[in-house]
Amino acid sequence: MGAQELLTLADDELVLGWRNSEWTGIAPFLEEDVAFSSIAQTEIGHARAWYELAAKELGTDADSLAFDRDPDDYRCAPLVELRLADDWARTIARHWLYESADAIRISALKESGDPDVAGLAEKIDREEAYHRMHAGMWEERLREDPRFREAVDELWPLAAALLPPDQRASLATAVDKDVPGNSLLLEHERGQASDAFRALWGEMTMVRRSVPGASW
Repeated sequence: MGAQELLTLADDELVLGWRNSEWTGIAPFLEEDVAFSSIAQTEIGHARAWYELAAKELGTDADSLAFDRDPDDYRCAPLVELRLADDWARTIARHWLYESADAIRISALKESGDPDVAGLAEKIDREEAYHRMHAGMWEERLREDPRFREAVDELWPLAAALLPPDQRASLATAVDKDVPGNSLLLEHERGQASDAFRALWGEMTMVRRSVPGASW
């Protein structure tokens, strides 16, 4: 598995972790304040693990990969870049769609011929079980809510674009959707950083930029 593919995984997890952490202190229920804080910490921990694997190939370190690149050098998906901290229904829709997609991605990585990748994917899969359970619980609770259904419909093309083409049909089956057309998927492919991500990048890298050499 190449370094760029590892960075794709790491960037998704890092940015989603930061986005989930934005609910700390403002979630609609105390239990969800704790839950999203815990999920955010775990995602960021997984990001670090993927960065460490990529760093071995690139001759650098995890901190440099996480915080020293320019915004346009990140490979995170548009789905995780969105700032949704003022919209619980859309946050839960993203949570459910992302975890459904990530389960498929991690399952494939467990079969990797690279023992480091397969071993890390196995470990992450066990830790992500709670995330999937939490997301599934909320999807079951909100599936009849019009706001949630609208949010899933809105975010579904972004979720499909998160995965490589050969995994999108599995995700569509998992969430009972049709695979979006190619023209719609192209609108949500990984590429130039969005304005939302650029603002988040400023927050994520503030300490590193103000204190050169600051470590994770």
